[in-house]
Amino acid sequence: MFELYILVGLMIVGAILAIEIRSLLSSVVILGVVGFLLCTVFLFLRAPDAALTQLIVEVIALVILIRATGVQQDDTERPETFTEKFAFGTVVMFFLVFAYFLLYALQGLPKFGEPLMTVSQTYLKEGFAKTGVPNLVAAILLDFRSLDALGGITLFFGAILGAFTIMRRNGRKKVDERDDTDS
Repeated sequence: MFELYILVGLMIVGAILAIEIRSLLSSVVILGVVGFLLCTVFLFLRAPDAALTQLIVEVIALVILIRATGVQQDDTERPETFTEKFAFGTVVMFFLVFAYFLLYALQGLPKFGEPLMTVSQTYLKEGFAKTGVPNLVAAILLDFRSLDALGGITLFFGAILGAFTIMRRNGRKKVDERDDTDS
């Protein structure tokens, strides 16, 4: 359980960095890292279906958002600054932490060839006794898997909100800038 707290903490730090950073591309990449950390959290919670959904949505959203930011290649020769070195080090650190937790979460999945029906058998045996609902499908969706459904809804809401935030017409202004309507 301690690992989940670390992952959630990293996701919060990543979300704050994505909001506060000035570079739009860096913000999109950091949001991608947060999404991949969420994928790992789903693996820890033994919800591989939600993890795969998160992974697919994250990759597609990351490609679309990077394309939408209009990034152009302008690799002119210039000396590396401290912020570029720091950004590279931060990316490497996040990648290593993500890889560690991903490998740790994958160890909890059943080994190849082991029966996968252990959870579903528990739902069938104890579903009516624990929920009192005769419709087992509704009982599983609303009682046993409700947090998974809430996570999926939160995922889609966050993706839509992130897309609207990135695509907004008026971007951030510097302190001394004015709107065209202010003049």
